[in-house]
Amino acid sequence: MSIGITREKAMELLNKNIRNPNMIKHCLASEAVMGAIAERLGEDREKWAMAGLLHDLDVEITHADLEVHGIESVKILEQEDVDPEIIEAVKLHNEQSCGEKRSKSFHHALAAGETITGMVIATTLVYPDKKLASVKPKSITKRMKEKAFAASVNRDIIRECELIDIPLSEFAEIALRAMQSISDDLGL
Repeated sequence: MSIGITREKAMELLNKNIRNPNMIKHCLASEAVMGAIAERLGEDREKWAMAGLLHDLDVEITHADLEVHGIESVKILEQEDVDPEIIEAVKLHNEQSCGEKRSKSFHHALAAGETITGMVIATTLVYPDKKLASVKPKSITKRMKEKAFAASVNRDIIRECELIDIPLSEFAEIALRAMQSISDDLGL
């Protein structure tokens, strides 16, 4: 089944709507993590990875205001005829803007998957060499317990991995390995 958009077109949309190179890297990391989660769960890798890539399409348009972040992405993606399941997951990665609750594995995976990228990067940046290759999954789960570390990363959202039957330790490993596979793109 077609997902309604090519990766090339998705990258064009990202580059048109997002200027911050670190935000583009976050989207690339989310794409990699979502692809790996899809593989682990036997889901459609292309569809899940595309949701990861496009989930923050409107972050600069909305100035990351959680009251509206996601709403503009939905409008853009509907104009592009993107798969409605991708649009729904993108919308629900930020429940605050839409007044709906995540209810499907796809929704929980995207919310948890895109959020853990921040914890992985924060953990990486405390390593002397600042390289993903040096990070151990256990370091990520250990840092999850430190409330002051990467304080803006919502641990409850990351723990939604358990709602898709992936224990936190395995989830951290999946995310780390996925991000290590694109470390050059991430500059880490």
